[in-house]
Amino acid sequence: MRSSNPVFSRRGFSRDNGYAGFTATQQPQAGNPYAANPYAQPQPTNPYAQPQTTGVPPVAPPHVGRMTMDDVVARTAMTVGLVVAMAAVAWITDLSLGLAIGAMLVAFVLGLVQSFKRKPSPALILAYAAFEGLFLGAISNYVDSRIAGGAAMQAVLGTMAVFAGVLIMYKARIIRVTRRFYRYVMAAAIGFLLLTSVNLLFAVFGGGDGLGFRSGGLGILFGIIGIVLGAAFLAMDFKQVEDGVAYGAPREESWLAAFGLTMTLVWIYLEFLRLVAILQSND
Repeated sequence: MRSSNPVFSRRGFSRDNGYAGFTATQQPQAGNPYAANPYAQPQPTNPYAQPQTTGVPPVAPPHVGRMTMDDVVARTAMTVGLVVAMAAVAWITDLSLGLAIGAMLVAFVLGLVQSFKRKPSPALILAYAAFEGLFLGAISNYVDSRIAGGAAMQAVLGTMAVFAGVLIMYKARIIRVTRRFYRYVMAAAIGFLLLTSVNLLFAVFGGGDGLGFRSGGLGILFGIIGIVLGAAFLAMDFKQVEDGVAYGAPREESWLAAFGLTMTLVWIYLEFLRLVAILQSND
């Protein structure tokens, strides 16, 4: 199956039947909990294996240059940290909503470009984080000062709580990312995006709040659904990062992991910000 996150839907982080494509011929070490991978597909070659000579069995790449969990944590800290720093700049300078929307569009384009590149580009990923941070800072400042005081901090705390909760439940195997889990989440996400798009079209051409999916009782319901879906995507991101580390993805793939996790955290934060704004506006 393909990744939930478009960043991971490529060589190394694409999955058919559940696990990473670079597991094809590599044999996990003894004692590795992934040694008996029920989902690994037989493939003719491992894209990360070393060049081989005739008559010599395939070998896994050396440990040097492989992605580690420390690499993922460090890169994610860099991207998320840059988002936070640029958000602070936008907040302090009171960046206008017009410029914020422009920054959002630039971040969207940069994200698309990186998603379709065969290899991660650290400069592109960091540029995405910077422009995304400008947008988040400006929109948070607007919501916090004009709609719901304290909404930004509540959204930050909510995002941190979701991240910690999903991580704990994933490590405890309370959440298990299986093919069935993937199918259900993707079906729900497609329906969510379709309804959101229809609501946006009605809002643009009909005025007002469209079908009301982003305000009132329906808005609260959709906000909760959006957060739950974001949490499910976060669990799938954790699974793919774990597989990448276990099966020897190259170190540069840690930038993709950081990029994907950052995108998911931004989504969860925006859903929390919207939900808090709706709840406080209804008081």
